Amino acid sequence: MVALLVLYLVLVGHRAWLFVASGEPVAVVLGAALVVLPLLGAWALWAEVSFGFRSQEIVRQMAAEGTLPVDDVPRRASGRYDRAAADAAFPPYATEVEQRPDDWRAWFRLGLAYDACGDRRRARGAVRRAVALRRAGASARPGGAGDAD
Repeated sequence: MVALLVLYLVLVGHRAWLFVASGEPVAVVLGAALVVLPLLGAWALWAEVSFGFRSQEIVRQMAAEGTLPVDDVPRRASGRYDRAAADAAFPPYATEVEQRPDDWRAWFRLGLAYDACGDRRRARGAVRRAVALRRAGASARPGGAGDAD
């Protein structure tokens, strides 16, 4: 998908350059407008890929620490989580964030819980919050000491 988006961005960027280089007033305006699309696309691509890398860093660190939650919520035949079981497992994660709002680990676990419940928008928001807190070093280690990652 990333390769297709990059190809699209290159083709649109090339077309924009051809419009601008033609020198025709209307074509120059169209070319300038087309420059915006590849820039927005490149920014969106960068944002999504960097979000994925940062999320994966968190998973690796939490796995090494043993702080990832156990994935014991039953799944349906499709591989998706059983909604009722995911909803029943959700409250402890929300409570943990309420008790420790500056703990990026708690926010990441909440994001996983939201994802299991099928709420992708809130899951991404919670993981983004975890990434921001981790980058700011504003969480507590499992043993209680400050975190400077």
